[in-house]
Amino acid sequence: MITKLKALNQSEIARQLGIRPQAVQQWFKTKVPAERCPDIERISNGEVTCEELRPDVNWAVLRNSAK
Repeated sequence: MITKLKALNQSEIARQLGIRPQAVQQWFKTKVPAERCPDIERISNGEVTCEELRPDVNWAVLRNSAK
């Protein structure tokens, strides 16, 4: 996950999320906030998935509830 996320432009991720690049850099030391995962998946055109970013979250349930 981290490798895929690092391959993306961190400044561009931050800009699209409306946050500071330092916040994106902090995710490499901690976890990506679950609420940011869908946006990152969208920004990366599915190259980085929510399941890869946060395998501890039951994304199947959340994805089904959004339908």
